[in-house]
Amino acid sequence: MAADQPTVLVVEDEPAQREVLRYNLEAEGFRVAAAGNGEEALVLLDEENPDVVVLDWMLPNLSGIEVCRQIKTRSDTRGLPVIMLSARSEEVDRIRGLDTGADDYVVKPYSLRELMARVKAQLRRARPSAVGLRLEFEDIVLDSETHRVTRGGQELKLGPTEFRLLSTFMEKPGRVWSREQLLDRVWGRDIYVDTRTVDVHIGRLRKALGAHGGEDPLRTVRGAGYALG
Repeated sequence: MAADQPTVLVVEDEPAQREVLRYNLEAEGFRVAAAGNGEEALVLLDEENPDVVVLDWMLPNLSGIEVCRQIKTRSDTRGLPVIMLSARSEEVDRIRGLDTGADDYVVKPYSLRELMARVKAQLRRARPSAVGLRLEFEDIVLDSETHRVTRGGQELKLGPTEFRLLSTFMEKPGRVWSREQLLDRVWGRDIYVDTRTVDVHIGRLRKALGAHGGEDPLRTVRGAGYALG
């Protein structure tokens, strides 16, 4: 995948509908991972590290409701936005879906344009830098649209890789990212880069962030990875 390209996990057991969703999401600039059942979805959750999940309620064996429940009870995926798709239009069903943890509930048949807009709305919350929003952490300000970073009001010089690393950290302060997760997010899944390269660029990012003084905001978590704050 292209570095920093947002990923949507589509979980839909009807092949034709799954491909329609894939086509339209890719046309909107998303990378798409697709699963035909709940068990496969939970496996892809770890492999693909998606930014948004589009999840059908009626799945064979493991229902969409149960998949959503598992996503929302795991500490590493609790904040992952889930859009539930369902032919169930009664209020009690909507409430059940939302109570399970779904962030949005879309009734079938739905407008593809509306669904794309809802995916983008969830993405703005989950990955604000992907839609050009401004991020702030303590005295660090990152403007995704102008590609500028300041700390304490002074502009910092960051290379493109360091900028993507900082964007990733600033979207979820406190989250610990493993080297493998950073490779997928920053370099892209289709590019082979040694995990030691992550350490090199983390060092460069630390140097850039400390160019005008101030404490190092990046934290090394031994055996786990890196975090901001």
